[in-house]
Amino acid sequence: MKLVLFFVLLVPGLAASSPLDECRTFQHHGQRQEAQACFARLAHSNDSFLRAEGEWGLGRFEDANAQFKIAYDEHKDSPEVRVEWGKLFVAGQNMQEAANLFQEAVKLDENYAPAYLALGRLAGGFDKKSEELTRHAIELDPKFVEAHEYLARLALENDDPKLASEEAHKALSLSSEALDAMSVLASMDWLNGAWLNGAPQSEWMTRILKINPIYGEAYATGAYFFIINRRYEEGVRFDREALKLNEDLSAVRSDLGINLLRLGQDEEARQQLERSYNAHYAGPETRNALRFLDTVKDYEVLLGPHSVILLHKKEAALLGPYIQPELEAAIAAYQKKYKMTLPGPVRLEVYPNHDDFIVRTIGLPGQGGLLGVTFNSVVAMDSPSARPPGEFRWSATIWHELSHVYVLNATHELTPRWFTEGLAVHEESAHESDWADRMTPEIVAALQKKQLLPVLRLEQGFLRPQFPSQVLVSYYQAGRICDFIVEKYGNDAILGMIHSFADHKTTAEAIVANLHEQPEAFDKEFSAWLDKQTQSTVLHFSDWKKAMQAGPDKLTPAEGNRVRDYYPEYTGADSSYELLAGLYANHGDKAAARRELEQYRNLGGHNITSLKKLAAYEQEAGDNKETEKTLKNVDDIYLEDEDAHRKLGTLLLNRGDAGGAVREYQAAIALKPADVAETHYDLARALLAAKRDKEAKDEVLVALEAAPGYKPAQKLLLQLSQ
Repeated sequence: MKLVLFFVLLVPGLAASSPLDECRTFQHHGQRQEAQACFARLAHSNDSFLRAEGEWGLGRFEDANAQFKIAYDEHKDSPEVRVEWGKLFVAGQNMQEAANLFQEAVKLDENYAPAYLALGRLAGGFDKKSEELTRHAIELDPKFVEAHEYLARLALENDDPKLASEEAHKALSLSSEALDAMSVLASMDWLNGAWLNGAPQSEWMTRILKINPIYGEAYATGAYFFIINRRYEEGVRFDREALKLNEDLSAVRSDLGINLLRLGQDEEARQQLERSYNAHYAGPETRNALRFLDTVKDYEVLLGPHSVILLHKKEAALLGPYIQPELEAAIAAYQKKYKMTLPGPVRLEVYPNHDDFIVRTIGLPGQGGLLGVTFNSVVAMDSPSARPPGEFRWSATIWHELSHVYVLNATHELTPRWFTEGLAVHEESAHESDWADRMTPEIVAALQKKQLLPVLRLEQGFLRPQFPSQVLVSYYQAGRICDFIVEKYGNDAILGMIHSFADHKTTAEAIVANLHEQPEAFDKEFSAWLDKQTQSTVLHFSDWKKAMQAGPDKLTPAEGNRVRDYYPEYTGADSSYELLAGLYANHGDKAAARRELEQYRNLGGHNITSLKKLAAYEQEAGDNKETEKTLKNVDDIYLEDEDAHRKLGTLLLNRGDAGGAVREYQAAIALKPADVAETHYDLARALLAAKRDKEAKDEVLVALEAAPGYKPAQKLLLQLSQ
């Protein structure tokens, strides 16, 4: 969510000292007509800078830009002109031009505090540079009200309500009419329940409305904080309240549309986004969301007992028979485990185009790391076809995201991020051990450097990472914390923590209430437990890296075994298991190669080529049970391998699982096989075994249509006809 409010108002509480300050004072108090008349007078000023501000105040952005160009040349030494022009570019979503102008202002006057604040806002609240630049602005001007207000906002984003309150009150001590400071304080009240269940409105909002009766930006600030805390329905409610006060807040209307889209309310989302766009607010999120809505016609809906699944028409026939039963099985398992029933069906949207998925969830394409995102009971995720084969396990993603659905619904979206993410990671491995969140080299490096955070600060690892891989490390740590809690205290402790968070308890309170110890003691026990499991890998990590850097060509089987045992959890690119399997295969020892690859599979290895090689070894050895297990792993990772579907279909049919065989052969057909006749014939055999004779006959006829002389199909047709 954006909500970049860059209008510069007169420092509240001070008398107007210039024509521009007079206009901003009217604007600050919500006196629209007076403000418009004032800006109209500015637009006819002899000074190009004042004309630019006047045109901007009237909402004539192109005219304002033209006047700022003149002012830029006429006020060559003015950092103020550059900062103000830069803010106009921010309003127009041209961030690069804005940054250039802010940097120019700093070069003109390295002590000009507004330039640093502008750069801090541009960096965005979740970049540590934002806080650094804002603090520098305050160092230059300790009485800079806006900087204190923005620092309060940053602190609340960073889950530090104490600092947020301190900075907001500093702003208020400098100006009793610091509206954005009051908006942060009101947001803290709302987050703590002052809006829930018909509770009274925040006193800060009452004060805001006395100063400015149309200051919808305050509600929009509350909406922003609800959204970043994944409380989407409340965020939508507050966006609506903002627009009731001031329907001209086009950026807020755009946010409302995007949040409605997240909740699956596509029709109204389009209406709000189009209104925002038609009001000349055409930010990239708005445009992308509208383009995305134009693609909805390319999807079809699959209804299940407890689910609504949106699949692209080009792959619905392939994905539906796999994704629907997986989702329904996860719903049944979590309903029992979490002892709750969801208020309605789960909506799962599966996108074959990764950028469509990202626009659907974030608003801007180009974000590569996400696999799935949950909004209350709506889940959006990448299709298996959206990424290269073997890059992720689609089935595990469903179980991960569905855990979020249950926990967010159970807690009314009040659970901290570290807990909901950690529990979802835990649930993956609880369902299938080979889905466990393995230690990547980045995680081992963090363990080696002792970079894990205390549980009370773990949220910061997700919100404001201090090193490049900290988000990844925090996912791992949170998951292992939940593993530890279940191992030591049982699943009931997890349920107890869920109930504590639903009751507005903090992490510290939830730990004390359910684990019966202080967070500091918990940290020590967890660290000792984790160290015991990881110390060998951490100790030998440097040796492992050195051996891997030397290259596989220099490894003998004996050296490969030693390197593998340095870091047995590693199943990434060129894992020791795969290298050893290749070495053994080159020496003709297929049994040893198979043994290495089975360890790789059991530890969650994703490489499709390696898994198919393992299936070939197992099939050659006549081990149908292990072959079936491996090919099912291929299905769990990548559904577009026709050969794997056909081989698995044959195995299932031979052992009497006709229904499973039907699904595999249907998948092969959905992938448009090269041998149409044989594949339809195989499906006919499976349908016959499943006692679906009419469908079997239809498939035989399709096979014969493709190859009229195909004798096995002719024979089966005769059998079916008799």
